[in-house]
Amino acid sequence: MNSLYTATALATGDGRNGRVETSDGLLATDVRTPQEMGGPGGATNPEQLFAAGYAACFHSALRSVAKGSGADVSESEVVADVSIGHHDAGGFGLAVGLEITLPHVERAEAEKLVEQAHQVCPYSNATRGNIDVTLTVA
Repeated sequence: MNSLYTATALATGDGRNGRVETSDGLLATDVRTPQEMGGPGGATNPEQLFAAGYAACFHSALRSVAKGSGADVSESEVVADVSIGHHDAGGFGLAVGLEITLPHVERAEAEKLVEQAHQVCPYSNATRGNIDVTLTVA
């Protein structure tokens, strides 16, 4: 791979109950285990950060592939749900659900664009074959 950009983040403290900060200082926040997992909550967590990154990246990929088709992707949205749970093989695993809204695109065309975006999105490529990713056109 010919690297175009590298993001660097530092995690300190007690893992899920610590702090994360990017090397440029643009992101600096506490992280906490969610109450649903027995933690204190009250701060963001790795799953929320992953969901935000995947939603933004997929939305960018969607808008990029739509440019070539001439589809009207104004008012488009991508919601990413990232779930964590016990993996059948032991340990923990993730699953992702992406809900894509394309209000000005016919359903068949929207589904085609979503599948094309899924093929070029870096997050989709990184997770393919590793975790379940469900795509839903709203």
